[in-house]
Amino acid sequence: MRTFARVVEDYLGDLRRVRASGGATGERSGYGPLANLLNEVGGGLKPKVFCVGELADQGVGHPDFGLFAARQVQRGGHPKDDQLPEHGVVEVKSAEDDAWLTAESEQVSNYWGRYRLVLVTNYRDFLLVGEDANGAPARLESFRLAADAEDFERQLEKPRAFAGRVGVGLGEYLRRVLSHRARLAEPRDLADLLASHARDALARVEAAEDEPGATASPLATVRAALEEALGVQFEGEPGARFFRSTLVQTLFYGVFSAWVLWARQTPAPTAAFNWHEAVWHLRAPVLRALFQQLSDPGRLQPLGLVEVLDWTAGALNRVEREAFFARFNEGQAVTYFYEPFLRAFDPALRKQLGVWYTPPEVVRYMVARVDKALKDDLGIADGLAAENVYVLDPCCGTGAYLAETLRRIAANLEGQALGALTGARVKQAATERVFGFEIMPAPFVVAHLQVGLTMQDLDAPLAEDGAERAGIFLTNALTGWEPQKQKLLAIPELTEERDRAEEVKQNKPILVILGNPPYNGFAGMAVDEERDLSDAYRTTRRVRRPEGQGLNDLYVRFFRMAERRIAEKTGQGVVCFISNYSWLDSLSCPGMRERYLEAFDRIRVDNLHGDRIISEYAPDGRTSETVFAIQGQSTGIRIGTAIALLSKSGNATSPKHRHIWYRDFGQARAEERRLAMLESLDTVAIDGGYSKLEPDSRLGLPFKPVAVSPDWFHWPMLPDLFPTSFPGVKTSRDAFLVDIDVERLRKRVAEYFDPDVSHEEVARRNPGVMRNRQRFDARAIRDELLRRGGPSRSGFVRYAYRPFDTRWLYWERDTKLLDEKRAEYQPHVFGGNLCLVSQQKPRREWSPPQVISHIGCIDLKDRSATCVPAWLS
Repeated sequence: MRTFARVVEDYLGDLRRVRASGGATGERSGYGPLANLLNEVGGGLKPKVFCVGELADQGVGHPDFGLFAARQVQRGGHPKDDQLPEHGVVEVKSAEDDAWLTAESEQVSNYWGRYRLVLVTNYRDFLLVGEDANGAPARLESFRLAADAEDFERQLEKPRAFAGRVGVGLGEYLRRVLSHRARLAEPRDLADLLASHARDALARVEAAEDEPGATASPLATVRAALEEALGVQFEGEPGARFFRSTLVQTLFYGVFSAWVLWARQTPAPTAAFNWHEAVWHLRAPVLRALFQQLSDPGRLQPLGLVEVLDWTAGALNRVEREAFFARFNEGQAVTYFYEPFLRAFDPALRKQLGVWYTPPEVVRYMVARVDKALKDDLGIADGLAAENVYVLDPCCGTGAYLAETLRRIAANLEGQALGALTGARVKQAATERVFGFEIMPAPFVVAHLQVGLTMQDLDAPLAEDGAERAGIFLTNALTGWEPQKQKLLAIPELTEERDRAEEVKQNKPILVILGNPPYNGFAGMAVDEERDLSDAYRTTRRVRRPEGQGLNDLYVRFFRMAERRIAEKTGQGVVCFISNYSWLDSLSCPGMRERYLEAFDRIRVDNLHGDRIISEYAPDGRTSETVFAIQGQSTGIRIGTAIALLSKSGNATSPKHRHIWYRDFGQARAEERRLAMLESLDTVAIDGGYSKLEPDSRLGLPFKPVAVSPDWFHWPMLPDLFPTSFPGVKTSRDAFLVDIDVERLRKRVAEYFDPDVSHEEVARRNPGVMRNRQRFDARAIRDELLRRGGPSRSGFVRYAYRPFDTRWLYWERDTKLLDEKRAEYQPHVFGGNLCLVSQQKPRREWSPPQVISHIGCIDLKDRSATCVPAWLS
């Protein structure tokens, strides 16, 4: 299906042509464009919905359109006579008519009596008339394109611009209207519907806060309190959007979580769900406080969110609860539910955050391995069930690892004949020694829901009055481990949350740290995350110093935090992370590997492969899928992954007692690999199936097998011959900054530097250069360059863009117009000098180096070009 903006643009353009013909009527001449719009939106639904014009009279007159489900179409034979349109009917009036008055008319009342659902429109307003909780007629959702007919006429003169403003909103609205009577029993369908309402809410928040003359944001207090509590800054426009998106998610997931807990009460409620009372069902004080802050009328009303939440509650009240929860309770569906919601709500943010459905097999495998390591390596017979085992997931996301840990504890206790005490022991674990940290409010909400439902399933439910809460805290896992003076926050519950989290960080004897740390930072959110955490890995004693940028990846800081907490503070314990696997042998991480060989007694590495960036293949020649891939649901992340299990018993002091074990899970298909992982748990010996490694310091202590010729060590290394090298230039805006025609490039750049050309016009001509990206605020950067003046006359240079493909580049020394300008490299590009271009790590096979005489592009070589000048300026 085409985008909503394009579909609505066609609708508006067709209406404009009809009206401009001079021969149109106010109402009936627009039927064609409206029918096309409804059919286009309905065609993207499952099941599809289509409209039929001039509906037959079924005793109340002829509605203008009937909205039928695709399954109502008869396959062969005679069609059923007098079928009622499953999704209601449409009543159309001219743009000059008032849709709200039409909705009160006797005609619409008659239609409603027969069809129970009527969409009223005058082409510029849309109003759905349906049923309230008592079955009486009620105005439901509405959508307005223009305040009156004259304004609508003016806006139609520029249908593309008009559609750019209203297209997504109208498309989402019609999508909800056309699926209003769809059976809500599938979690995915409900996730999509909630995401649709959430997108509407986000658009309203952004419009209200961006409106000219708008006063201070109603969310300013919440924003400031979160920044202070979490040690983050929401920077620039990307940060503002990130904050708004996060808070809208929190609001909607707060409503959803409250509905789930409300619906699962015993006995089951018979009245309708009321979102205003949602706070009563949210147990964590900080969660209740956040929800109260966000749902305060003084904030919701200026942002226009009250009616959106009313519609959301209406959707939740249409869910067939028995069928929904039968599916929702299968296979950690709470965790799964968050990904399709975020994918539908904000796919760019979902990709940026790395929100992927973690397959339960992976979680189950890791928790079981930790349990066994506690028993075998540390001699703790009860494993995770032992009362002195404190567990932390420092980036718990939606709570999958916490829930599985509690299930494992319950399983370990089953054989101890504790009877009713089993539930009490599991509850004690959930509230006092199994902890989760999460910096994002929305998954924090889901994690509490996930653990709450798990406790119900284990017959150890947390008290509904809020007296008991799971040990999940909204906090920055990378800060607060050392005592420091803290100030009170504007929201008292955030102060309490921070203090309770720091009590865990500073005083609990954490013995296990596990989970799936984030791989990247979040655009617009600058995290004060102790950036010196990875400094410990930047120095080495026996191996070459680190090279490249790999230590800047966020997951490395989580490894350092865990290593410091277990190896240095507790003095014993287990760390188990699944992460990007590049640290196993990358040139950036020899110090990290060296340190682990000194800090831990046993290191076990499960290489899960699945690197789609380098097109990794399995031993049988098939494509190696990422282990996160779920058939028909998620393609998963692109980078290869590995599970590292690091244990320290506190007894082994001699290097001869320290071991590193390695094994591959090389099955091509993700589901085959996950099954093999679970089957490996049946091995009695914890090291069964592994090969012992003796990492070679001359190779940087790789934690994976490396085959090299003995003579390889006698050859000089390229850095020895040429100690100075530079990565190639990275523009990230090639369509604007690179061209084969220098005059065309000069013209484009001149327009960019022309103060008489607006930001909007530049964006229309060259969208890429005015699109915000991580670390790139497009408007702010252009404003800065306009103040400086330009462009630089010497900035137009020849550019070794691809092999045998030399182009022109506008090289700008100031700002981030070029993503990575490599200012340190540029002076060494001069007439007569040559540059050798190689790569640190090829995909599959070594590629011959290239020789260039112009400044080189980062993509001149596969997986990043390293440029080595023959002469230095």
